[in-house]
Amino acid sequence: SQLIPYTYKPGLDVITSCLDLSGAEAELLNEAGREYILRELFEPVKDQYDYIIIDCPPSLGLLTLNALTSSQSVYIPLQTEFLALQGLAKIKQVIDKVRFRLNKELQIGGVVATMYDHRKLLNRDVVATIYKYFGDKVFKTLIRDNVTLAEAPAHRKDVFAYNRKSAGARDYLSLCHEIIERTKTSTPKVALAAELSN
Repeated sequence: SQLIPYTYKPGLDVITSCLDLSGAEAELLNEAGREYILRELFEPVKDQYDYIIIDCPPSLGLLTLNALTSSQSVYIPLQTEFLALQGLAKIKQVIDKVRFRLNKELQIGGVVATMYDHRKLLNRDVVATIYKYFGDKVFKTLIRDNVTLAEAPAHRKDVFAYNRKSAGARDYLSLCHEIIERTKTSTPKVALAAELSN
């Protein structure tokens, strides 16, 4: 019924997921205007933030649909593996439908290649395919395959608190700079961004 953020660090508020969210899709099915519920919850607070980032599950269910309806931009992380490419057309189709029916403002803000290892031919080929499909929407930053990114959550820390000098931390910091640079020319409040995780 309400969004209650907590301050993770100065300048960074977080709203975490909870077990109740697992049943939310079923509960939302009978709600009128169910695609707009998250947008309505964000409305009173969105001007308090420069960015609101919604981390979505890899499914394209009602929760993800709510995030897309609430967002101005969608950022798509894609693992540099063949299977990740198979969902590209579906993701683009869903985004186009949401833009046409529910949210005219929705744009693809960027695509980021993850779990990248420059030594693997497959990874390089997948990145080339992503560039062919999305062109200048692809971020120059590649998130390298890095053990620190897996270790940090196990220690209940973000990657910067766990090892700020790691390749993973440097890559994500570089990505943040790219996102900020890209959004400088858009509206002062780049309100909402949805991420379709893989």
